Amino acid sequence: MNLLAIESSTTFLSLAACRGEEVFTHHVVAGQRHAEMILGAVSMLLARAGLGLGDLDGIAYGEGPGSFTGLRIGCGVVQGLALARGLQVIGVGTLLALAEESAADKVYACIDARMGEVYSAAYYRDAGAWQMAHGPGLSRPQEVPVPGGGRWSGFGGGFAVHGQALRDRLGGALGRVEADVQPTAAAVLRLAVPRFDRGEGGAPELAVPVYVRDKVARKKSEQ
Repeated sequence: MNLLAIESSTTFLSLAACRGEEVFTHHVVAGQRHAEMILGAVSMLLARAGLGLGDLDGIAYGEGPGSFTGLRIGCGVVQGLALARGLQVIGVGTLLALAEESAADKVYACIDARMGEVYSAAYYRDAGAWQMAHGPGLSRPQEVPVPGGGRWSGFGGGFAVHGQALRDRLGGALGRVEADVQPTAAAVLRLAVPRFDRGEGGAPELAVPVYVRDKVARKKSEQ
């Protein structure tokens, strides 16, 4: 199976493609430049993989939550490419991709949501498959859900921005923390492959962002 994966929910532009068992990746800091970088990066990655759009069997994408702008750009590109070639698509949650990238078994995934808030979720592996303990949700770092069941490893940029508040809130439930781990398209691809194998792909128009937050700025009266 030949697949393309796109993850654009953070300041990184992350791409991955597989040609059978061989995987090719592209993961760079994009900042606010996703729109100007993404199509060229997709073309270069597919060329490196020896693939054209017509060789693809489907496209996976990071569906969010995350940066509103990055998600809109990523989903728009997925829709356009998939519609042009009649491809099916599968969305993978950003926080689940972060857990997959961590390679840990009990993950507290957390990314910065701006405006003094974070997106968080807790996942654990059971018989090789990810199960969700809570989330994904949006909250202030002082109010994130505290999972039971022992100690969890913390991953993601939320810990870089709100590390002390999160440690205070999670207390003994939190073990090691690696704030520099990011959700990647390679992780999205790994999670999507078995779903494509099971025939779970959907129509291109289903490639829409999962925002969790429904607005990007607070009114002055809400601050």
